[in-house]
Amino acid sequence: MYKTIIAEIQEAFGGSLAAMDILNVSGVGDLASVYAVTDLAIASLASSGMAVAEFIAIRSGKMPLIQVNRRLASMWFSRSLRPIGWQLPPQWDAVAGDYKASDHWIRLHTNAPHHRRAALQVLGCSEDREAVTKAVASWQANELEDAIVSANGCAAVMRSAEDWSMHAQGRAVATEPLMHISATDSAHMPNWLIPAGRPLKGIRVLDLTRVLAGPVATRFLASYGAQVLRIDPIGWEEPGAVPEVVLGKRCARLDLKNANGMATLKKLLGDADVIIHGYRTGALAHLGLDSEERQKLRPGLVDISLNAYGWNGPWKLRRGFDSLVQMLSGIAHTGMVKANKNCPFPLPVQALDHATGYLLAAAAIRGLIRRVTSGQGMEVRASLARTAAILACYPVENGLAAKIEAENRNDLDPAIEATAWGAAQRLKPPLVIEGCPMYWDLPSSPLGSSLAEWL
Repeated sequence: MYKTIIAEIQEAFGGSLAAMDILNVSGVGDLASVYAVTDLAIASLASSGMAVAEFIAIRSGKMPLIQVNRRLASMWFSRSLRPIGWQLPPQWDAVAGDYKASDHWIRLHTNAPHHRRAALQVLGCSEDREAVTKAVASWQANELEDAIVSANGCAAVMRSAEDWSMHAQGRAVATEPLMHISATDSAHMPNWLIPAGRPLKGIRVLDLTRVLAGPVATRFLASYGAQVLRIDPIGWEEPGAVPEVVLGKRCARLDLKNANGMATLKKLLGDADVIIHGYRTGALAHLGLDSEERQKLRPGLVDISLNAYGWNGPWKLRRGFDSLVQMLSGIAHTGMVKANKNCPFPLPVQALDHATGYLLAAAAIRGLIRRVTSGQGMEVRASLARTAAILACYPVENGLAAKIEAENRNDLDPAIEATAWGAAQRLKPPLVIEGCPMYWDLPSSPLGSSLAEWL
């Protein structure tokens, strides 16, 4: 099944199916799901690996072989970090989760403090799960979703796949390509060395993303040598995700509403090769940094952007996350029905985030290929909802019987990562490219721990 998904991805990028000749998939095991989550993991990782291989071939003249491990690919779609003597913070706050309204199920996404405040303000209750459960039960789900979103919060009613297909936003997503790809004006031809063993060495990637797809993309780029500089607002934290996704990156803070902060960002952008951003549609333009201005500051820029619900339709400006897209697109409902449950049954991992992250990384590398072969830049736009549409095409009849054997020490890289929070190990890399090992030059470090400058 992964081959069919790879073919769909390659077609979206205009890539050749011949690239599958260099791919070998090893290992056994599948994540238990009514959808082909493991095959999506393999396909998205393989597509990124193929892009790296094609980039290497520009200079070497030869496509290196690539291998994806089925078991490790599945495991990397969850957490890859294993602390030694300390614990990772929980991935969810005390309020986030699924609740039964008077008519339907609804999910509240409240990890960010301002999203939590919005939901609690609408519900008129304390930050207590029992109080939230009682308050939600008095609402109709659609009315509560609208009220929370209007208050700048995040929520999603559970919808069936049929309901989503008839919804205005579902219809809009159905008409979109997997990736919106367009070339930009030509600039001077870069003289990148593209060393076969570290192909992205010297490439500068400006990371303006938050949990989780964007950080997965830039973590992948860092694993092949890219210099990734992540920029966060003053005070922003992601305690449950940061140790996992900032591997290999330097992390700085800027206040983009401040003239000095924006001036620094523009200076950084002027020297970047790639920008990956997950701001809501129009947010950068509102700050005076629209697509035209970005290309003006850095001709030939590879400009990759992401949103939750697609780039057309009434929800194109709406805040969203993987778990919410699973609820509204029919994934959680289909899981509930096929698993014979009486509550939402989503995917076992945040598969939309992880898969989209690897697709964003592949898009960035294909933009670099275009840059070095034609001088042109490239703009790519992706969405979690469009990635969900891929997965929806690949149900698995006996998927709940699938399993992966329990993790063992052979799954772990023996190297010790000296993170800022303590020693840890990572899972072994899920992707192996011939002559080009996947590794990171920097351990995970806190947000704001570096200066906002290129090295």
